[in-house]
Amino acid sequence: MNLPNAPGVPPCPAWEHGVLRTERLELTPLRVEHAEEMAGVLADPALYGFTGGTPDSADALRERYRRLVAGSPDPLTVWHNRVLRLRDGGRLVGTVQATVTASGSAAEVAWVVGVPWQGRGLATEAAREWIAWLTGRGARTIIAHIHPGHRASAAVAAACGLAPTGERQDGEIRWRLSASSDQASSTYHCRTDLPRT
Repeated sequence: MNLPNAPGVPPCPAWEHGVLRTERLELTPLRVEHAEEMAGVLADPALYGFTGGTPDSADALRERYRRLVAGSPDPLTVWHNRVLRLRDGGRLVGTVQATVTASGSAAEVAWVVGVPWQGRGLATEAAREWIAWLTGRGARTIIAHIHPGHRASAAVAAACGLAPTGERQDGEIRWRLSASSDQASSTYHCRTDLPRT
């Protein structure tokens, strides 16, 4: 979704369109039709050990995706959601999400990779590309909320340059990356100079 009428936000038709590519993944804009396959990706109850909740059925996920694709009801907030597709084989394996302020200067991010594909560095690879894409479009502050016991997610955040703060929200630690103005105005790219997690 583009916010062409928001103060200080230049029109950017590429905000939602196009596929981002990394070495092993395609980050594809979320569609309602992804719900069936994603229900299988997100089906393992172990995935909810730190976040709470239970796996959604394909029907429940379809309804959720309809709401996400429709966009935020708050005109000052934009939702960006992508599914992660393996370039080799085309299988969906997870998602990345961002909630961006109307000014585009701050983005709250999240990532999830299905249990069978964890431990391969896919979350780090996706999150790096996602954060680079967001900072390349002007986001100067990137925030993630991570459960204090979720070491794997903390490792992904650290590999992407985020650092824990003393702030907490709903029991989770707020991690933050403050991008330089050079990062925030550069063209996005896949960072390959950081170790895989």
